[in-house]
Amino acid sequence: MREERDRRGHGAPVGRRMLLGTLAAGVAGIAAAPYLQRGWEGALGAASQHDPTGLTGLLPDPGGFRYYSVVGSVPRKDESDYTLRVDGLVDRPRTYTLPDLRALPQTRVVHDVLCTDGWRVDDTPFQGVRLADLLDAAGVRAEGAAIRFTCFDGAYSESLTLEQARRPDVLVALRMQDKPIGHAHGGPVRLYVAPMYFYKSAKWLAGITVTDRVIPGYWEDYGYDVDGWLPGADRGADAA
Repeated sequence: MREERDRRGHGAPVGRRMLLGTLAAGVAGIAAAPYLQRGWEGALGAASQHDPTGLTGLLPDPGGFRYYSVVGSVPRKDESDYTLRVDGLVDRPRTYTLPDLRALPQTRVVHDVLCTDGWRVDDTPFQGVRLADLLDAAGVRAEGAAIRFTCFDGAYSESLTLEQARRPDVLVALRMQDKPIGHAHGGPVRLYVAPMYFYKSAKWLAGITVTDRVIPGYWEDYGYDVDGWLPGADRGADAA
């Protein structure tokens, strides 16, 4: 009985072989984690491209992001066929290729990413061209008051006022988390609006059109706020 009480009090003895095996499994798990994460992200991204139900958007990847698309399938674009058109109420409309955008001065912004569904990823770096620089290069006409963004998924759209678009923390982003933006995250080029909810940061960006008024975007037609400021965001035009 004494021996039985001691075993209950101190737990079953662990053999040296078992202990070493457990440690080895832990080390192997740590070593394999990056590969498993990339695999999971890739699987979710691929599944989301053929998921008209949107259920894959309910599954978090290990990095905290979730995958959303408003269409069943989004074409893939890369350096060979990606273009971004800037037009509307501007003096110098222009179409940029991916190398064109990479050749422009780049800005890095680190900010929390928040979704209206409640998930967030803290301290996420984005890097790309300031939207204000593209607007200045295009020469916005006096009647220009807002921006309409369109995407090569053929459905999604977004909007900002001209004042919002000129903030230094609004980017035409080419990199996220210090690596090129992958297709599942809206690459090769997406919008990033740091002080607003993530639905304002349109993925698969294809068009930037200057308009004379705000034209509500895709989710805003379903009731989302046109001004999707994050709680506590500094709404000043020069804030970053």
